[in-house]
Amino acid sequence: MLRMADLVAGWREAGVEEGMALMVHASLSSLGRVEGGAAAVVASLREAVGPDGTVAVPAFTWEVADPDPEHVGTPGPEVAARRAAVPLFHPDMPVTRALGAVPEALRSLPGTLRSAHPQASVAAVGARAAEVTAAQSLGFALGRTSPFGRLHDLGAHILLIGVGHNRNSFLHYVESLAPRPRLRLRRFPMEVAGERVWIETPDVGNDNDTHFPTVGAEFERHAGIPEAKVGGAACRLLPVSALVDFAVPRLQELVDAGRP
Repeated sequence: MLRMADLVAGWREAGVEEGMALMVHASLSSLGRVEGGAAAVVASLREAVGPDGTVAVPAFTWEVADPDPEHVGTPGPEVAARRAAVPLFHPDMPVTRALGAVPEALRSLPGTLRSAHPQASVAAVGARAAEVTAAQSLGFALGRTSPFGRLHDLGAHILLIGVGHNRNSFLHYVESLAPRPRLRLRRFPMEVAGERVWIETPDVGNDNDTHFPTVGAEFERHAGIPEAKVGGAACRLLPVSALVDFAVPRLQELVDAGRP
């Protein structure tokens, strides 16, 4: 059974220091039994960064999306009903369950702030939370004008807790900086001037475990990133700036090589 003191000691072993800004990607189950569950993990991270630090998590809501994106033109009754059932984003909307219990535990804390993107919001708590979550463009939602861009500017670190780089959403930020990224459209409902409308915005494409695991592993070897064990979880702390400098050209190489 892991207790608060064990978790804080584990984050210290991984390299977390007071005053850091962290983007955390976590698998609660990978840690093993934790006294207090996901809430204790969040509390331990806040204790590890101290009052001058900031802890952020992806607070994505993938369900705020067009269930029939391939359908164009006037929808029939079945498509219209499915689209009408898609909820509008609001700040208290739970994080998509597939992201795990830790992001939802942080999002639901009193004092947590959240950016306003309907699909790709970020939740943060701590000294720089307001700065991190202040604004987020609808297009390229994980790009330069997003919480990821502000975390980059703050010299933040990424903490992977029992997860791989297929869960490292900062690699979407990396791809947004590449000169020839893979692209896709996001489509989601919003309320504009009291009317529910569907919005389409450009963004980088989904990686689907194609290149992100390779780029992440290569960066870890390049930078000599150590692994710390916290309970049963393999944990790595990655400096955002160094990751971006390495990963932008390397990811572009891999993407270009895979194109016809």
